[in-house]
Amino acid sequence: MTAQILDGKALAKQREQMLKQRVDLLEQKPVLATILVGDDPSSATYVQMKINACGRVGMGSRSVELPSTTTTEQLLATIDELNNDSQVCGILLQHPVPPQIDERACFDAIDITKDVDGVTTQGFGRMAMGEQAFGSATPAGIMTLLKHYDIQLSGKHAVVVGRSPILGKPMAAMLLNANCTVTICHSRTEDLADQIGRADIVVGAVGKPELIRADWIKDGAVVVDAGYHQGGLGDIEKDGLENRVAAVTPVPGGVGPMTINALISQTLESAELLA
Repeated sequence: MTAQILDGKALAKQREQMLKQRVDLLEQKPVLATILVGDDPSSATYVQMKINACGRVGMGSRSVELPSTTTTEQLLATIDELNNDSQVCGILLQHPVPPQIDERACFDAIDITKDVDGVTTQGFGRMAMGEQAFGSATPAGIMTLLKHYDIQLSGKHAVVVGRSPILGKPMAAMLLNANCTVTICHSRTEDLADQIGRADIVVGAVGKPELIRADWIKDGAVVVDAGYHQGGLGDIEKDGLENRVAAVTPVPGGVGPMTINALISQTLESAELLA
């Protein structure tokens, strides 16, 4: 068996052409506002990648950079200003923010109609209940990737390793809505290898390099790695998988490009709904 490569980079490029055509039909160019608090170089790189993607599809972007000393109240005021700006269709608050800031309060202050990164509590609740809402960008991108490659989800056992509110939990909810039987594993899970060994679909969303060992994963599984670490490592050890599993996302080039694509796509959808 040779694993099918779930090529997020190629799919994102293909989808950008379609998104550009939709942008061209709008009278007013959609604008994504990005908020970066502090000077973390990795966060700055991620924000710039999202700005670049906006440019490729003809969307506008507004970069808001705040000092690392910013308070919760100051950040809330910035978000409120963007909520009330009719030109802004989407708001992205880059995670993480400095420790003195109440990140959850700031996420939840984003207008749900502009929550294109899917980070608000209200948006999560609506998505989990199967109602219209913008999904968290990484899980939404993964679902688009799986659909494009015709990966069967209904009736399958999916194991999501990680329970963060913007990745693991929404990923599990989306898979459940797609009729998977879902197990969520985390730092307190006992017999992690055994749990993963029963999975038809494994999603690595734990944020630790190669925590999930290749020999834990059964033959024929679908492997989705949402991690990225120095040296091109993911959350899942890949050695030996390519000849055993049904499908696998590369690192890099799998989930990452689809995260950005989902963000841009949802910003455009917001613009179309607000038009």
